[in-house]
Amino acid sequence: MERVSGIGGVFFRAADPAALKRWYEEHLGVTMTPTDYAQQSWRQEAGTTVFEPFPRDTDYFGQFARLYDPEGNPVELWEPK
Repeated sequence: MERVSGIGGVFFRAADPAALKRWYEEHLGVTMTPTDYAQQSWRQEAGTTVFEPFPRDTDYFGQFARLYDPEGNPVELWEPK
């Protein structure tokens, strides 16, 4: 059986895309999709995830924090064990 080997992106609608873009950049450090190949795309840096402001769960796979962006979209932060 064929399997997916990667995900190219996650897309969702926003009532105010510019405000939501600013929120993701300011609070999570996520930059939006580059508009040309000269721009650098967002990459997660190695290291620990800062969970202090969020309630979190720990299980076999690591720590998880679940939160919602200003438009109600769920976001899950994960730090592997």
